[in-house]
This record gives sequence, C-alpha cells and structure tokens, in this order.
Amino acid sequence: MRTWVNLILLTVIGLGLVVCLREIPFGANHIAAAEKPGRHYLTRGVEETGAANTVTSVVVTYRGFDTLGEVTVLFIAAIGLGAVFSTRRKQTGAPPQSASLILRTGCRFLFPLILVFGAYVFVHGHLTPGGGFQGGVIVASGFLLAYLGCADLKVHRRGLSVAESLAGSAFVLAGLAGLALGGDFLMNVPAKGAAHTLFSAGLIPVIYVAIGFKVGSELAGVVADLLERPE
Repeated sequence: MRTWVNLILLTVIGLGLVVCLREIPFGANHIAAAEKPGRHYLTRGVEETGAANTVTSVVVTYRGFDTLGEVTVLFIAAIGLGAVFSTRRKQTGAPPQSASLILRTGCRFLFPLILVFGAYVFVHGHLTPGGGFQGGVIVASGFLLAYLGCADLKVHRRGLSVAESLAGSAFVLAGLAGLALGGDFLMNVPAKGAAHTLFSAGLIPVIYVAIGFKVGSELAGVVADLLERPE
C-alpha cells in the first residue's frame, strides 16, 4: 500500500514539474524575459526608489509584498516554537555549567557592541549590503552570546513582544500608506531625497528598521525558548 502511495505522489510531483517547465521560457524567450525586469531594476532602480543598494530596492519595493510574507512565516515559526517549548519543558535537575572566561567577557563587553552593529546594518540597508533581515539576525546573535555567557540573564518577553508587534504594524502601515497615496502596496511615495545619503529612499529605511526590529525580537525569543531553563 505504501508503495502505491509513493508512486502516486511521485506521479503528481512529476506532472507538476512538467506543467511548470512548460510555462518557463527557454532560449531566446528566456533571455528576453529575464533581461526586461533585471535591466529595469539596474537602470531605473535608483531613480525610482532612491536606494543606492539595488538589492534593497528589489526586496522592499518591487517585491515588498513577498518580503511581508517572509516576515509572517518567521513570526509563525517563532510562535510555534514557543508553544512547543512552553508545553514540553523538562526538569533535568542538573546544575547549570559556568561559562568560560571568553564567554563571560563577551557577554559583558561585546553584547552592546553587537546590538549597535546590528542597528547600523539595518539602518544603512538602503546604502550598503545588508538590511533588516541581516541586522535582525546580528541583534539576535548578541542575545545568544548573552545567554551563553551570562547564566542569570532573562530576556524581557513582554518587551520583545511589544517591539515585534510595533515593528510588524509599522511594516503594514507603510505598505498601506503606499496603497493609499500611490495606488500600490508598499509604493515608495515620500520624497526620496538625494541618493547615497542616509536620509534618502523614502519609506525604504523605515521599512528596513521595522524588519530589523521584528526579525531581531522574533529570533531573540526563539533563542530564549531554546536556552532558558524552567523555573
């Protein structure tokens, strides 16, 4: 019975791949189809979005709705992990091991520097490589270091939840502002300023700051769920 089920699943997957491949342009058609959006992003991206980082303009504006979906998936995963660990905590009875000198020193001195560097990455995402996701992960790595080096650390869950909610709301509100003022969700409607300067690119820096806070708070919550010991 299992063999037949596997064969049916493989057949369905194969048919799906055949249908998808028939819709994908190849050869000259593929080159023409790929050059149109790519060339447009490279030649008109700075003019239309004000962002010197072309990758940022694509992620936050041209395909910003997809980015909202990615953030939502991360949020659901964090919520699911928290629910699982809240119902399956186990008392080990073993005393916590003290961290090494390197970890204790890193916890005391490097933690604030990591937070500052993460903030720098997502604030400058429209100018340099990086952005909200990268900066948020850097911030979460600071919390990971603090958990490993400081045994008595407890993350303020309510603060993380508030930061995550506000950041997500800011993202959605920015998208709705573009929809109301420009006719498209996440349309970059404000003044774009002078390219290659910090205060430029309209809504893009605001969105990246929101993404940075949201990703950082979500992943910090995941770290807390994985490493915190039950009372």
